[in-house]
Amino acid sequence: MRRFLCLALLLALAGCQKPAPADPSLVVGGRTRTYHVYRPASLPARAPLVVMLHGGFGTGKQAEESYGWDAAADAGHFLVAYPDGVGRAWNVGGGCCGVPASTGVDDVAFVTRMVDAIAATVPVDRDRVYATGVSNGGLLAYRLACDTTVFAAIGPDSATLLGPCSAPAPVSVIHIHGTADHNIPYDGGPGDGPGHIDGPAVADVVAAWRRVDGCPAPAVTDAPPVTSSVASCPHGRAVELVTIAGAGHQWPGGDNKPVVQRVLGLDPPSTALSATDTIWRFFAAHPRAA
Repeated sequence: MRRFLCLALLLALAGCQKPAPADPSLVVGGRTRTYHVYRPASLPARAPLVVMLHGGFGTGKQAEESYGWDAAADAGHFLVAYPDGVGRAWNVGGGCCGVPASTGVDDVAFVTRMVDAIAATVPVDRDRVYATGVSNGGLLAYRLACDTTVFAAIGPDSATLLGPCSAPAPVSVIHIHGTADHNIPYDGGPGDGPGHIDGPAVADVVAAWRRVDGCPAPAVTDAPPVTSSVASCPHGRAVELVTIAGAGHQWPGGDNKPVVQRVLGLDPPSTALSATDTIWRFFAAHPRAA
């Protein structure tokens, strides 16, 4: 009888526990859009915010588990937002990608409204809002830089620029790419991935952003297999290209779960560097220019 009463008490207590709160959502363009925010235990009075954009076939949760941004946020004392694409993809211009492109989903509006919603609940430093992403998410990071003035810097990985970008505002950029990327070729042209992405060469995209930012010629550092090309630009901005010889379509230093890599169409992650640490160091050094 005593064991029965103890069991009944435990069940009653379990029934009183509140369910885990649902991730926040927004209605944008008639669609309910979801995202998750990681908030470390310690934050400054006005916290930086990094928006991490998953790749095609991914989700915000998958990106959180795969790329190590929560640990970086704990160490660097910043917020990370993980939005979810419609149909596990983003509309980035140039006909890409998937359902969002074919149905005209406004992902730029979603991400910018998400930033506003987060800033309404947590004191965000609006001069330190950043966007990064892999593959289709990196494409969206470029689209956000082209179409908004929300972000102080962007950090695309294994990505390119698709669609028009006629009058972008100056912004700091760090781009990471492998020379053996088959989905989004380093030298441009059509890739052999599911999106058949056909974009300009990575070096041309980065050179275009140097022109936007009014940068001088970059300084090049070669430490095989990594080559870094860094331009220090007016008003404290910078444009950096990090090239990894022999690396494929991947997030360097990411979690190497083979099943996740197959689902997302990614190659094994390079161990030459941590993209998360490299991009955060760049972001931390480049707030919005005055």
